[in-house]
Amino acid sequence: MNWDDPAETPERLVGAAADREDQAVEAALRPKDLTEFIGQERVRQQLDLVLKAARQRGGTADHVLLSGAPGLGKTTLSMIIAAEMGAPIRITSGPAIQHAGDLAAILSSLQDGEVLFLDEIHRMSRPAEEMLYMAMEDFRVDVVVGKGPGATAIPLELPPFTLVGATTRAGLLPPPLRDRFGFTAHMEFYAPAELERVIHRSAGLLDVEVAAGGAAEIAGRSRGTPRIANRLLRRVRDYAQVRADGVITREIAASALEVYEVDGRGLDRLDRAVLRALLQLFGGGPVGLSTLAVAVGEERETVEEVAEPFLVREGLLARTPRGRVATPAAWAHLGLTPPPGQAYGAGGGGGAPGTGAPGPGQSGLFGP
Repeated sequence: MNWDDPAETPERLVGAAADREDQAVEAALRPKDLTEFIGQERVRQQLDLVLKAARQRGGTADHVLLSGAPGLGKTTLSMIIAAEMGAPIRITSGPAIQHAGDLAAILSSLQDGEVLFLDEIHRMSRPAEEMLYMAMEDFRVDVVVGKGPGATAIPLELPPFTLVGATTRAGLLPPPLRDRFGFTAHMEFYAPAELERVIHRSAGLLDVEVAAGGAAEIAGRSRGTPRIANRLLRRVRDYAQVRADGVITREIAASALEVYEVDGRGLDRLDRAVLRALLQLFGGGPVGLSTLAVAVGEERETVEEVAEPFLVREGLLARTPRGRVATPAAWAHLGLTPPPGQAYGAGGGGGAPGTGAPGPGQSGLFGP
């Protein structure tokens, strides 16, 4: 699945990418230390040991790689690492570093013990990436001055620093770079109970009264992502303020999210459009991605990178060699009845999932 941020459109209420409003609000809602950070229990325990050991040694912490979908708290954890180490933090991103000189300028200005947060590290240019190898391992870089035969490499010593890399696609990192991180953590999606705690904490900071049922309703539609939970909380707050007494109950939350077209499983207009096209126009599949995108009126990349990952994760859609296939859960979610004789999805998914084998009562490409 492609979790890359550029695929997410900021105006999408359940999109995991952060728009300017999200960034401003998140700055106020971010926890300041590990004790305030909710969820990711295993990662927190491991990271706490790494940071405490570094403080006891009086040195810098090992380089840290955080991977996972957008909106799970990678940036927040990087700021907590800096706070726990009592060090300043420098924030940049992979796409912003297009040349080795860009990286050299950043590294040469770091202070002793400073934390460098490099978001979307997998999108950094290859020359800068190769320079980073030596900087992470030996705390020095070679700056090339001049061109051609007269070029000279000047070694530049760097103060000890901690690199925190964040990526939504860890598989794109080359092994030499991945191996130089002393601690690697994968961020998991949040359980509804954890998101309820996130919502209650955010509601307290935003001075919003949320009943237990209201928090549960928002959490159940937040796709396991704190960023989406906080965004939905703000929209439900607006609804409660304008059309109710300001208190977010289960009924108010459900009514508000119905207005914003986010259903009980967190699907929005685009998600449901993809499922309806797959079910009603193509009998549940299999159907090719390009054909499905045309039916929905969206770009192929939008369907593949924005809608499909969540639908697959929810078990509503399956990718097979023959195309996209709806699962029985998709038919049930939209309240539709699948054609008779289909054991897996409809219209060609009756064989073993992912094999493209014909189901009961169907013919294969060259006959039964």
